[in-house]
Amino acid sequence: MATRISRDNFLAGGIFIALGGFFALESLNYELGSPIRMGPGYMPLVLGSVLAALGVAIVIAGLRKPEEHTNEPPSWRAIGLIAVAIIFFGVCIRGLGFIPTVFITALLTASASSRSTLLGAGIIATALTLLSTLVFVFGLRLQVPMLGPWLPF
Repeated sequence: MATRISRDNFLAGGIFIALGGFFALESLNYELGSPIRMGPGYMPLVLGSVLAALGVAIVIAGLRKPEEHTNEPPSWRAIGLIAVAIIFFGVCIRGLGFIPTVFITALLTASASSRSTLLGAGIIATALTLLSTLVFVFGLRLQVPMLGPWLPF
């Protein structure tokens, strides 16, 4: 008996492999450095390799699991909220500052699910904002103000 593959998983995994492989190969045109002294090509190589490996895992999972057909329409609420969140982040990061922009962006994306509650989205947004602030502002010293000039205080 022939096993059916999941076309969606196979296609998604292939896209991940192609994108990850492209970025990993392009990163070789830059100085890599070492884990202690990273060059400009180091992180694209690592992230591209991780993305390609994730793609391989998705393809393998797609080979093991037959495709399940669902006739559910796309979640326009999720598509809309996530698109608005991305645009909001790009437009407001310098004006509102890092902390309020990350919080509102995370709140919008966490609210995209129809199963999400306002309390749950708020907890996710708070945790993500705290973690992002620790990593990017304090750890990596990202040169973005924590609170921007659009805020009166």
